[in-house]
Amino acid sequence: MTAKRIAKSKLMEMHNIGIVVESLDNAIAFFSEIGLTLEGRMMVEGEWAGRVTGLGNQQVEIAMMVTPDGHARLELSRFITPEAITDHRTAPVNSLGYLRIMFRVDNLDELLVRLEKHDAKMVGEVVQFGEMYRLCYIRGTEGILIGLAEQLGNETASEMLENKR
Repeated sequence: MTAKRIAKSKLMEMHNIGIVVESLDNAIAFFSEIGLTLEGRMMVEGEWAGRVTGLGNQQVEIAMMVTPDGHARLELSRFITPEAITDHRTAPVNSLGYLRIMFRVDNLDELLVRLEKHDAKMVGEVVQFGEMYRLCYIRGTEGILIGLAEQLGNETASEMLENKR
């Protein structure tokens, strides 16, 4: 008897990153201001969903936000049951686990002014990384850590790293 050969799985794409929030409406407004679009909003509930998360019977309202290029999504979740039990939103950037989401934008200064209206706060300051980017970290809605990068030249950070090898 010969064993069946199973094809090795390959990564197709990064589909989404998930963030748990208290206010779905505030989070949608904040990420819409950055430039993501609401793709859909729905309730996910029942024992079947809890089998995926390991939380048992759950009730979660989710909103899926999509980037302008359509290649990445941000899943915002508001747990109704069970309630959230830990809070990592104000953890410093050097904490283990979730660090931050970085978005590339075309006009950093203008976006920062708009995000202030959503109570965004600068973590440090805007700095320039070589001739490639202007960067900053902000605490967005609910203290979520967000990185913003405005590309200055044609070379990306990935290309720079590749060229140094």
